[in-house]
Amino acid sequence: MKGKKKFAILPLLMFLAIAAWKYFSADTWTNPETGEEIKIGLSEDQEEALGVQSYREVLAESQVLTRGPEVDLVRRVVQRLIPATGDGGDDFEWEVNVVQNDQVNAFCLPGGKIVVYTGILPVAGDEAGLATVIGHEMAHATMRHGAQRLFQNDIYNTVMQGAQASMADMDPASREKVIGLLGAGAKFGVLLPFSRDHETEADQIGLLYMARAGYDPEASVAFWQRMAEQGGGQGPEFASTHPSHGTRIDNLRKFIPEARKQMP
Repeated sequence: MKGKKKFAILPLLMFLAIAAWKYFSADTWTNPETGEEIKIGLSEDQEEALGVQSYREVLAESQVLTRGPEVDLVRRVVQRLIPATGDGGDDFEWEVNVVQNDQVNAFCLPGGKIVVYTGILPVAGDEAGLATVIGHEMAHATMRHGAQRLFQNDIYNTVMQGAQASMADMDPASREKVIGLLGAGAKFGVLLPFSRDHETEADQIGLLYMARAGYDPEASVAFWQRMAEQGGGQGPEFASTHPSHGTRIDNLRKFIPEARKQMP
């Protein structure tokens, strides 16, 4: 009696072919800062529509401040940074709102919709510190990191579907173990480093934005040192979507000389 079939290569090959077709047929976008051709998973219109939808949802659930020194500060920094985004932000309909919230957080959604929580203002300290934060978040949007991550996740999910289909006849325990190992390998070997690369790129491009806007890029190091002092700790860098504070600070120090060349 023949043993039970454990692994079928054909389903995996079929899904790999699908992944290859998705890769080579995907839209490409030219990074305005580097000239690099990059694969993306959403059109600009789709990305902007999702950004607007998320922005409205956040504001509807938040205590939005409409006036006061905090609002004036944030708006002043944003207005200086917008021209510094150059071609990357030319087509954006920029908008910013300040939310009363103790979270140390800020973000910029696709299309240029910015939200700044009041909790981050004491850590920012001054305009240059705040420019570090907002410039970084604006860079995530102008560099289209969301559309890039969507593309990569689609390719990853397609390959994983093929792996699962090829192991359909394996006993459940063995199949679960192998799928878990494949998933962990992809997560720690591809997906998380990809996210950390985006964080590093946002730091670098954000530094260019703040320098072009007339802010001293050295302030970025001081900001992240204050962030490190906030406590809470970080897990191992290999298991995180963000670089460690130490790695980020080291990278920023490397980027500062080039950023300074773009100061007015």
